[in-house]
Amino acid sequence: MEPLLSDLLETTREGLAAWLAARGIAPYRAAQILRWVHRRRVTDFEAMTDLSRELRALLAVHWRIAPPAIRERLVSADGTEKFLFGLEDGEAVEGVLLPERGHLTLCVSSQVGCAQGCRFCLTGRGGFRRNLRAAEIVGQVLAVRRAIPEPERLTNLVFMGMGEPLANLENLLRALAVLTDADLGAGFAAKRITVSTAGLVPQMLEFGRKSRVSLAVSLNAADDETRSRLMPVNRTWPLAELLAACRRYPLPPGRRLTFEYILIRGVNDAPEDARRLCRLLAPLRCKVNLIPFNPHPGSGFSRPAEETILAFQEVLLAARLTAIIRRSKGEDILAACGQLRGRRPPGRDGGAQRSQARESSGGSGVT
Repeated sequence: MEPLLSDLLETTREGLAAWLAARGIAPYRAAQILRWVHRRRVTDFEAMTDLSRELRALLAVHWRIAPPAIRERLVSADGTEKFLFGLEDGEAVEGVLLPERGHLTLCVSSQVGCAQGCRFCLTGRGGFRRNLRAAEIVGQVLAVRRAIPEPERLTNLVFMGMGEPLANLENLLRALAVLTDADLGAGFAAKRITVSTAGLVPQMLEFGRKSRVSLAVSLNAADDETRSRLMPVNRTWPLAELLAACRRYPLPPGRRLTFEYILIRGVNDAPEDARRLCRLLAPLRCKVNLIPFNPHPGSGFSRPAEETILAFQEVLLAARLTAIIRRSKGEDILAACGQLRGRRPPGRDGGAQRSQARESSGGSGVT
């Protein structure tokens, strides 16, 4: 007996075409069906009016379109929006919509919780619960596109939400295949998608062989002692092995690796830390995003003074490294880098605006 109710959100054009062909239906219908989902953002087969009644009925028996429900939507004073997505098993993840000049960027989650245990990150404090299915990853994008007034402005994705994307590699690659298929209407350009990793070396190299989207490596220290204290993954894949993998990473022409470096007062923000970082990255085609630490309750860390941040950047610029200070958004709603946890932040209403979403599949009640 064939499985029922597979999710179209994680189905590629080729996979659906093969399913249709096995039932004597023209394979070109696959792209037609999936455009309804990704371009017109339809979740009801009955709305696919250019399909026959028979085909719509067949699809409804064997397939579903089930993006996660938007259970809560918070709006920061700076325009950043945080979405709480409810999953079918009662778990939840968060996504963040970032207003940029001329477009929107969505920060996507790949796991419920995280197993990496990075000391500066709130997500990992709740432990790891499970991987997201490809449909749940793609579904975050669809749910947000259905919820915002100008969905065409959402052109960029960053996999920097909850979880370690490369620890969920199979589902990540499947989701990316759907999201980058230009014919379907999701149509994200590979160069406009960035996947961030804490440094899982074997998965990095496999990812580089199988995907053309951009990679960002969360570095955060230029010596093993400090990095192991901040990021337990460094005990398995220390800097020498991580940087060797970065040198072997198959970069597409014209692309650079991105290194993310969270600046933490008194931990990794000294001029000597900056000089070590320059020596570490000198042979690589890369850029560095400097991210001042975003405080959250119980972290025990604090953000460096502004003059310390600028001095650190100046050392990198003097060594001819591209170094950009990334000012985080959405701190007042715990939506900044390292602050996602997948639950409502208690007592954090502040000046944020709150809109409650109807808890139905796809979040169609949000406008």
